[in-house]
Amino acid sequence: MTTPSISRRSALHVGAAGTAAAFLPSPGTAAPAMARRIRSEEHWADKGQVRLYLYRKVQEGSGKRPVLFLVHGSSFSGRGGFDLHVPGAPNYSMMDHFAARGFDVWTMDHEGYGRSTRTGRYSDVSSGADDLTAGFRIVEQVTGERAPDVYAQSGGALRAGVFAMREPDRVRRLILDGFTYTGENAPEIMRRRKALPELRAHPTRTADLQTFLTIFSRDDASTADMRVPRALADYELKLGNQVPNGTYLDMASKLPLVDPARLPMPVQILRAASDGNATDGELLDFFGKLPAKDKQFAMIDGVSHVAVLGLERDRVFHVMAAFLTLPPRHGSATA
Repeated sequence: MTTPSISRRSALHVGAAGTAAAFLPSPGTAAPAMARRIRSEEHWADKGQVRLYLYRKVQEGSGKRPVLFLVHGSSFSGRGGFDLHVPGAPNYSMMDHFAARGFDVWTMDHEGYGRSTRTGRYSDVSSGADDLTAGFRIVEQVTGERAPDVYAQSGGALRAGVFAMREPDRVRRLILDGFTYTGENAPEIMRRRKALPELRAHPTRTADLQTFLTIFSRDDASTADMRVPRALADYELKLGNQVPNGTYLDMASKLPLVDPARLPMPVQILRAASDGNATDGELLDFFGKLPAKDKQFAMIDGVSHVAVLGLERDRVFHVMAAFLTLPPRHGSATA
């Protein structure tokens, strides 16, 4: 087992002209009572010869804060998807949103994505779970938190689900967004199954502007501002134009990968009104098999795949925050 190394760079996060833009609330939400400046940090973990980039945002100030770890999907990186700044369209940083509300927010770029080592390998779901093992050790070293809350999106929900099965004591609460269980009759998964020979033949695929536009338009284009995928493409393509095919290949050939009976922690399923990665039936079946009684299935109108970058993202954040801040039962030491 390789012990991850740790390094750190930090910077104060402020907006244009020195204003603390990070503290502006998402549409329809109240501003935090005492907004403080948000500090950003960069960290690194080693997984063998692979260097994994971690990024943190937390309010300046006193006291330990609940740790929230965000896991990205198949087509773009953690910092790109969760700390996106869109010209002319404010408040698209999920990290700023939750940091301003008292969370210590982390994400990472998985192998082959963003600033992490681009090996040219498939970087499949199992590899992504290994990434999380290395990354969580860094989070624990820095914050002292062994079991953070975890939000995971799309292919990242599979990574997080496999990690949580392997190490259930390392996840306090788990939010699965854009999750796929069996994929049966789900339009996007059926499309990938038809492309199985090509996915097996190539460990990576080329990404361009059209790739990002398609992600946001394929289910319901009315749920997104198309400035968002353009800003996302601008960020991602500066780092590289190849992304791994591993999670796509796993979704096409290996489902189900996550056994709900092996997830003992409280789990929230976020189900968009329009999302071709799964059907209502398969997700309700998964939900029914989860053992914890503190579990939630949230169907949200007005959003599609990548809901946290959609026009109605504030509704998604509201549902998430309610789950993450659910008070403990009377007499219970933990939530």
